[in-house]
Amino acid sequence: MQHSTSTTTASGHLNRRRFLRGVAGLGLSAAGLALLNGCASRTSAPGVAAETLETTTIRLAKGVSVCLAPQYLAEETLKTEGFTEVHYVEVSDAEKSLPAGDIDINQVFAASILPLVEAAAPLVILSGVHVGCWELFGTQQINVVSDLKGKAIAIGHLGSSQHLFVASLAAWAGMNPNTDINWVPVPVPEQGQALAEGKVDIVLAFPPTAQELRAKKIGHVILNSMMDKPWSHYFCCMVGANREFMQQNPVATKRALRAILHASDICAREPERVARFLVDKGYTPNYAYALDAMKNIPYNKWREYDPADTLRFYALRLRDAGMIKSSPDEIIAKGTDWRFLNELKKELPTST
Repeated sequence: MQHSTSTTTASGHLNRRRFLRGVAGLGLSAAGLALLNGCASRTSAPGVAAETLETTTIRLAKGVSVCLAPQYLAEETLKTEGFTEVHYVEVSDAEKSLPAGDIDINQVFAASILPLVEAAAPLVILSGVHVGCWELFGTQQINVVSDLKGKAIAIGHLGSSQHLFVASLAAWAGMNPNTDINWVPVPVPEQGQALAEGKVDIVLAFPPTAQELRAKKIGHVILNSMMDKPWSHYFCCMVGANREFMQQNPVATKRALRAILHASDICAREPERVARFLVDKGYTPNYAYALDAMKNIPYNKWREYDPADTLRFYALRLRDAGMIKSSPDEIIAKGTDWRFLNELKKELPTST
């Protein structure tokens, strides 16, 4: 297992001057330093600073999509919350790595965690983060969702986020995803080329792949989950935690969630700076693609939308598809905890 580590010398809370001296020593760009300056200038909410962290070490996953910008930016906002070691771990499947204990807290795709919750995997959903990011690309012969029937659709593997989203989409459109769709396993980095060469008919793309496909005019967009209803009314990424980590470290869990949601506000408020941060830190090489994603993904909906509604929506779709048997209420009762979110809605100022 590979990971990168970021640490500070403080054991608890950092004052603004020491924090900025530390990040300046890391050689961050002027834009990145200005962004972190904005993070450091915000103090903890009343009552939070008085609580003692049970652990100052936390692990998150390093993924391939820049829609995960809040958890990447949280490398620094976590430090303002008192964490001294922030590890980003290379994992092949963040949703499964969370209950396995390989990571502690992470952004996860809403539909992907439902089969795990049903199977009593030790994870818990804490909050929504952002709406949308998925875009469905197809050949010129495919124009509406009902055209997916009988088509070859690229997915990383069965059970992947791509598989579960398209299965939900197919079930919503009245299809049986187990019999009406031809699932074609293709490594994610090769899916755009597979669409261009006609090896598959459909690719479900996330940033920055979606931006690249549009720039290269590969296929055309059939559905955009950031804008098209009903998908635009529900969260795409949510925050999940390993259940044991949350139970043993409630203060640390709340602080970590706070750091991610704070970072999500920054993504909504300062997309140019966040896009530059993503490039400077090596999460993506293309600033234009990153900026397009930051400007279009709704990062400012975590206070407004009800995360339970998202789980109900996807639970019904996956139950229609025969992929889970539990009712939405059973899923919510087994796999969620909204305590920290409800507190943070009061503590964090609105993002404007």
